[in-house]
Amino acid sequence: MSDLKAKLGLDVFKEGKAFPIAIKEGRERDPRLKKMVLICPAGLYGEDVSGTVALSSDGCLECGTCLQVCGTDVLDWQYPPGGAGVQFRFG
Repeated sequence: MSDLKAKLGLDVFKEGKAFPIAIKEGRERDPRLKKMVLICPAGLYGEDVSGTVALSSDGCLECGTCLQVCGTDVLDWQYPPGGAGVQFRFG
């Protein structure tokens, strides 16, 4: 796993005006979001003791896993505008 983290550490993340993914209001406890806590490759989803899931914007890989698992009824999901978002560095 440390090799993966080292490679991901080479990536560059350029912020846009707003983070392009958001949990829709009232959907913070949706069971599909709880799956994302386990399967998001960047580890951006976390669940607190009350069962509410929150989303961090740090290091999103824009892979679309959350969109496929949760759908647009749970998430507002957009690609970032041109020039923003992840820039992969292979090395």
